[in-house]
Amino acid sequence: MDKFIRSFSYLFYPLFVPAYATLFYFLFAGKYLHNHEIYLIFIQVLIVTILLPLSVFYLLRSLGYVKTKMLTDKKERKLPLSIYCLLLLLLTEYSFSSFSVPELYYYFLGVLISNVAALGLVLIGNKASLHMMAMASLTAFVISLSAYYHVRFIYIIAFFILCAGFTASARLQAKAHTPGELLLGTLLGIVPQVGLWFIWLLPAG
Repeated sequence: MDKFIRSFSYLFYPLFVPAYATLFYFLFAGKYLHNHEIYLIFIQVLIVTILLPLSVFYLLRSLGYVKTKMLTDKKERKLPLSIYCLLLLLLTEYSFSSFSVPELYYYFLGVLISNVAALGLVLIGNKASLHMMAMASLTAFVISLSAYYHVRFIYIIAFFILCAGFTASARLQAKAHTPGELLLGTLLGIVPQVGLWFIWLLPAG
């Protein structure tokens, strides 16, 4: 059981979650886009949110700037988070500018805001759970798609909430976070996504 719970820390590693969100979006709404658009966007998301950050991480690790994959130390988070925020900014401003995918654009804009907020907390000596931030953003995104397309994703939403609970348990079990840091990460993930609903989701409804 312990191994099962710990696996959620790796399965829902923060760098992987945006790709999950993108994949879910295309599985549901891909019929509104051409195949080449889907492939191009998804490849860009994989490169910018997974491959480049992982490459930077291993470079920083080889240089001694970071020591652990989970970035448990507050000081270790500053440079990786700064670079990740820059990559997300490039993704939102340039990669999505050629495609009509407002749902994904505002999701990634929310993710960018969440990570900038997490970076700001690190700079003042506080830490939020990046795992919970990612899971909360993903769950809020699925809820927004459910409302936007008027389709009930009740079981899928419940599944992600359950996964978020297991992820939180895994982080507590690993003693990587306090309950307060998990709650803070959850709020950082939810608030930007919900706040952006007033720009794209509610007017559309």
